[in-house]
Amino acid sequence: MPIFRFLAALLALTAAAPAAAYWEYTHRLVASIAWAEIQPETRARLRALMREGHRLETPECPVGTLEDASVWADCIKPLGDRFSYQSSWHYQNVNICKPFSLQGACKDGNCVSAQIERNARLLADRKLPVRDRVMALAYLTHFVGDLAQPMHGGDRGDLGGNQVPVTYGIVAGRTNLHGIWDGWIPERAVTSPPSGVKGLLGGVTPAQKAELAGGTVEDWSRKAWENARTHAYTSALGDPCRERAKDERGEVTEAEVQAMIPAVRQQVLAGGLRLARMLDDAVLRGVAPERRRGGD
Repeated sequence: MPIFRFLAALLALTAAAPAAAYWEYTHRLVASIAWAEIQPETRARLRALMREGHRLETPECPVGTLEDASVWADCIKPLGDRFSYQSSWHYQNVNICKPFSLQGACKDGNCVSAQIERNARLLADRKLPVRDRVMALAYLTHFVGDLAQPMHGGDRGDLGGNQVPVTYGIVAGRTNLHGIWDGWIPERAVTSPPSGVKGLLGGVTPAQKAELAGGTVEDWSRKAWENARTHAYTSALGDPCRERAKDERGEVTEAEVQAMIPAVRQQVLAGGLRLARMLDDAVLRGVAPERRRGGD
């Protein structure tokens, strides 16, 4: 396929590049879907807020557009100590082989779902300094995208699948379960026709949009956890909870990728629609999720 030939050439040039580089495209797509779906007044207020992005003092990581803001939280990682506190905010390692619970994975609010709720509250608070609200916008936009990726929402004690080597097409021997779900599979899904914002939104009814955007952040967390179990781990290992030999390499076949593309496209679309809802609530209505108690 053309995209595989292109990626093969790209891989030869950037074999050491992190998988996050590929997932950046999907983060931007989540933001673009949200931008297309938010209310005009929300869009106007966000433009005004993002014009203050220089207050973050990260010129190498601008937030001039919502697409830029969607990758800011990854872009700042190389800045070291300035932002090292946020490393655990991008995921929550909820064990897929035990009953769903956020309590252990979200201790002290250091997980992606808690930070979605926190930053939505900060964005909604117009009494806060502009810098705080710009940062909250960037974090919220990125983390809603992260929670649409199953390996950020569930694992089995293997660092979100980073310790599970997986064979996947041309990247056999070079990647792991987290890597293919952070980049290869979602990029394949969203670039399959019909692609882009119009392609993902096309044919989706208002009722379907409302259903995808509905629920609480905890509901979205449960869905990511379920997808990690039923799609990610099952595709690579078969039984997602069986004992795995230390040197065992999983495999995701072309047939499995094709079968998962509709579900992955829906995950990305849901991320964009959820983000649109949260932005309208926070920016236009001043409404944000209430703080969960006890981390659960």
